[in-house]
Amino acid sequence: MMNKLAVAVIALILSSVLHAAEVGGVRLDDRISLGGQELSLNGAGIRSRAIFKIYVASLYVPQKTADPASVLAKGPRRIQLNLLRTLSAEQLAEALNDGLAEANSPAELEAVKPQAEQLLGIMKAFKEVKEKDVITLDFADGATKVGWNGENKGSIAGEPFNRSLTKIWIGDKPVQTDLKKALLGG
Repeated sequence: MMNKLAVAVIALILSSVLHAAEVGGVRLDDRISLGGQELSLNGAGIRSRAIFKIYVASLYVPQKTADPASVLAKGPRRIQLNLLRTLSAEQLAEALNDGLAEANSPAELEAVKPQAEQLLGIMKAFKEVKEKDVITLDFADGATKVGWNGENKGSIAGEPFNRSLTKIWIGDKPVQTDLKKALLGG
C-alpha cells in the first residue's frame, strides 16, 4: 500500500514539474484564458542588457508554433513580462519605444504613432515597476490590453499596433535574437 502511495506522489510531482515552466526563477502558467479562448505557453526567455537580466518574457498563443507569421496571425495572444529588476516607468517606456523603432519600418511606425504614444502614456503612469511585477500585453477583440500585476491599465485599439508591438520580440529585427528563439519554442 505504501509503495502505491509513494508511486502516486512521485508521479504527481513529476507531472507538475513536466507541465510547469520555470525561467529565470519565474514560474509560468502552461495555459491561460484570454478573450474566451485557452492559450498555451509557446515559449519564454530572459531579456538581458549588458550584464543585467531585465525580465522574463513569455508568449501565449492558441496553438504552439515556431513561425512568427503564425503568431502574428489573427487570434488572441499574450506577451507577459515578469520583471527581474526594478525599473522606472521612464526606462520601461523608453525601452518599448526603442524596441518599436528597431523592429518596424519608418512607415509602419508612423502608421501606429498615436497608439505607440498611448502605450507610452500608460507605461509612464506606472511610475516604477518593481522586481517581481508582471506586465501583460494581451491582444484580444482587436485591442491591446495593458495589465500590471493583474490590473487592467488601459486598452489600445488596432491590430496593426499589436503586430508592431509583438514584432519587438519576434519580428525580423527582434530586441534580442536568443529571446526570439526562446519565445518561438526553440
